[in-house]
Amino acid sequence: GGLARIAQHNGRLAGWAGVSPTSTRAVYRGVGEISIYIADGYQGHGIGRALMNDVIVASESQGFWTLVAQIFPENDASLALHRQAGFRIVGTRHKLGQMTYGPCAGQWRDVVFLERRSDTPSSSSFDQ
Repeated sequence: GGLARIAQHNGRLAGWAGVSPTSTRAVYRGVGEISIYIADGYQGHGIGRALMNDVIVASESQGFWTLVAQIFPENDASLALHRQAGFRIVGTRHKLGQMTYGPCAGQWRDVVFLERRSDTPSSSSFDQ
């Protein structure tokens, strides 16, 4: 299964982060996709960094040894947050998903694909 963490401020949702398995196939056991969202007005206050650190530690304790993320190329803040947390850019996945809302509705969008290998020995015997 997956996991989720939330951040609240004065009873309001400030952000959330979660990890879900990328596949149910045994060959991909321990590989999860991370998602993170910080609400408007809460960016730049360290909430993303705190959520990211918390969800990474929690994911490793549940046996995740690799985390992947897919981020729109223009989302500089999220790309920076992931890179600071040890993610590396693997490449760009071209026209991966079609937007259903906002100014890009109906457009196929590229995403930057990132991954992070755990450095916690208990989470994997994978030779990094």
